[in-house]
Amino acid sequence: MKLAHIHKRIEPIWHVQLAIILAIAAQVLLSKEFVVGPRYALAAVEFVLLMAISLPGNSRQRPSHRLLRRLLALVLLSLIAITNIASLVLISDALLNGSATNGHVLIYSALVIYATNVIVFGLFYWELDNRSLEGTIDGERDFLFPQQSSSAEATHQAGWQPTFFDYLYVSVTNATAFSPTDAMPLTYRAKLLMTVQAFTSLATIALVAARAVNILK
Repeated sequence: MKLAHIHKRIEPIWHVQLAIILAIAAQVLLSKEFVVGPRYALAAVEFVLLMAISLPGNSRQRPSHRLLRRLLALVLLSLIAITNIASLVLISDALLNGSATNGHVLIYSALVIYATNVIVFGLFYWELDNRSLEGTIDGERDFLFPQQSSSAEATHQAGWQPTFFDYLYVSVTNATAFSPTDAMPLTYRAKLLMTVQAFTSLATIALVAARAVNILK
């Protein structure tokens, strides 16, 4: 797991931490009626988890310590994703019950949920793809990028390895097109994550945004 390490030889970690902070901040900015539980307390828990896994690790850590950091990383991302989907469910319920009348709030909430959806699944893809910190493959690859299927002479990118930005781009295209564009999912977990993200994005755009525009009219 890459999120549970501070490692700068492959790519810097600060932009990953910034993406997580933006996702946490987005949840705080949502209207309180569309957040499950106390939003500030939830954000505080997520921030503490981020700090816990961002502490520099010792290369001689016990396996149990490394496992704990990996579990904390997955708990953090899962918590953000579940909270974001729960917010979408609350908005959908308000729309179906006719209790949501403020179109401006709905559009704003839809944009926040959509942005959080892109960020958190980009983090999931980056975190779970089986590439070790030295750039080698630890297990079966989750995604196949064009640079990995073409020859080095054609792409002029010999030794290319995907970074967080590449996985974030995969997340953006999947949330927009509801399907993979350039990077193909290879494993069941990658396909499952992309399916969940696509359904979340579709519900956000089709149900929330469309209804909000209708209310504004």
